[in-house]
Amino acid sequence: MIKKILVTGHSGFLGAYIKDYLESVGYEIIKLGRSKDSDIVCDISKDIFSAANIEAVIHVAGKAHSIPKTEKEKEEFFKVNTQGSKNVLQSIATTNIKSFIFISTVAVYGKETGQLIDENEGLLGNTPYALSKIQAEKLVVEFGKTNNCKVVILRLPLITGQNPVGNLQSMINAIQKGYYFRIGVGEAKRSIISAVDVAKVIPELLNIHGIYNYTDCTHPTIAQIDTVIAKKYNKKIKKLPKSLLKWIAKVGDSIPFFPFNSSKFEKLTNTLTFSNKKILQQIKFKPINGLTDI
Repeated sequence: MIKKILVTGHSGFLGAYIKDYLESVGYEIIKLGRSKDSDIVCDISKDIFSAANIEAVIHVAGKAHSIPKTEKEKEEFFKVNTQGSKNVLQSIATTNIKSFIFISTVAVYGKETGQLIDENEGLLGNTPYALSKIQAEKLVVEFGKTNNCKVVILRLPLITGQNPVGNLQSMINAIQKGYYFRIGVGEAKRSIISAVDVAKVIPELLNIHGIYNYTDCTHPTIAQIDTVIAKKYNKKIKKLPKSLLKWIAKVGDSIPFFPFNSSKFEKLTNTLTFSNKKILQQIKFKPINGLTDI
């Protein structure tokens, strides 16, 4: 039975949830990261490390939640997500680990709209974030084959929890400050997953192998998401007619650097959900906390 686990990115938003939960249920955690409280202080984008006697790795560390504006910023995604993963794999190649879990993203599909997209979908993501994760996934899969190691690639959507990051945090800030507007009735659906539910499923993932989407069992509407946030901060949701925003978006299409255009309108009004059917056939745990943990 696996007991000694290396966790990369343990001090990050999701990594902290995973590390804390695994410790609470009796696993011995080896923390790897750049922070001084790490057991192994390491910048995976640059360094190779030594870790003896580990039985599994949860590779959470990565770069996300920013839009690169320069070539240097684009390259940073590949340094951290691709080269960083390569360095982790190289560092553990002689440890005979039994399981490697890689935290990936549904961004690898490159989709802006769709319902219950499953793991058979092509990997069409073309952003530096998506491409760097696609490359890292390939490295992890090859490592598993070469080293006879169980590998799980976990593709996650929007993650909820305390002090979230990325688009969810942006929505929370906008609602708090009063400049958030719901488009129409907010009927577009999104897949979400609670960081708590990601952490709680890890022990089951140590015994399986494969590539999985992991989402909550519900796919809430934008209106359901913003309503939960508004209630927690005692705010009212402002609304704008969908027809008005669509007209503004068309205007933006013809004005360079205008902050709102048809592409952004489509992203905000189209449903984008991912199927979790494959993983739920492999595990007993049922993720249900996505909306309540916002």
